[in-house]
Amino acid sequence: MNAWKAGAMSALLGALLFGCEDRNPTAASDGATGADGITGVSATGADAITGSFATAAGVENVRMRWDIISVNFATGTLSAGGVASGRANDGSKITLTGSGTFNPTAGKLQHVTGGGTWKTFAPDASVSGSGTYDVTGFVSFTLAPGTAPLPHDNIGKLADARAGFLVVNISYSDGSEGVLAVSCHIVGTPDAVFEGITATKGFVDYWRRAAPPAPPGNANRTNFHILH
Repeated sequence: MNAWKAGAMSALLGALLFGCEDRNPTAASDGATGADGITGVSATGADAITGSFATAAGVENVRMRWDIISVNFATGTLSAGGVASGRANDGSKITLTGSGTFNPTAGKLQHVTGGGTWKTFAPDASVSGSGTYDVTGFVSFTLAPGTAPLPHDNIGKLADARAGFLVVNISYSDGSEGVLAVSCHIVGTPDAVFEGITATKGFVDYWRRAAPPAPPGNANRTNFHILH
């Protein structure tokens, strides 16, 4: 914090009010496993991964990681293990934790991993269900422009942070199926891109994402990292 300039800090907080806190300082080494159990690989070729994944040389070997993140605004540090929510038409809510990996290359067989926990709430805020979920299939990912705003990242390298929009199929522990959308908005990402998650569960669409609270509020933030 003492190294931040006053102007940079005000710009940072303004960006985080709206967007996602994606910084990647210490990427896991080849074969290393992060604190949340997802295996990482060293990210040394990030400069080649720009714009279209489909046209970058060697991109078929690229994988990406998504996280619902937790942010410590006192230190400017993001970590895995956050929570994010969406609301349905009647005001009922779903709250998720989670992370996973995927291959963003167009036209390739997608191998996805990941999952987390879920909890649903009735319109009166009473708990209506809870459990775990697994990612079962890849639907789409679109890269978006943006620069990571935080100086410290416990998930990966700062240079490998990305904004974008991911859609995956998920399976809930109570037997229901659904779709999870993870959207990340960082500094420089167009305002049309929201920050947070939406999800479906059975026939219920939790379509209205919960906006990130003003710092130091810690919820409804996401990020993506390139893995190599």
